[in-house]
Amino acid sequence: VQLQASGGGLVQAGGSLRLSCTTSGRTFSRLSMGWFRQALGKERETVAAISKSGGSTNYADSVKGRFTISREDNAKNTVFLQMNTLKPEDTAVYYCAAARRTHVATMRRDLYDYWGQGTLVTVSS
Repeated sequence: VQLQASGGGLVQAGGSLRLSCTTSGRTFSRLSMGWFRQALGKERETVAAISKSGGSTNYADSVKGRFTISREDNAKNTVFLQMNTLKPEDTAVYYCAAARRTHVATMRRDLYDYWGQGTLVTVSS
């Protein structure tokens, strides 16, 4: 499984961005998906996760109410992260990842098996 993240960029505080992550292969519907971020000098953290079915989601407390994770199956094989009301502290490299060992919206980073290359989000104040 290969993942390709896109959609990062520079945005002012209060603005919005939508990240996309496309996956190769025909196993997308069997994978739980997640978005993670890593700010300079900090540990990578889980931002949001969505279950294999798309029926369940989870979010880090820091992004609840501002970010929304979603997925499109049916050959589009894409997971999105809609980010609204962005803050300077959201600045980070954002990564998408896929988990094959679980069907739930897991926030556990160690359960993710496949990782994309990351896309940089910079929020200016």
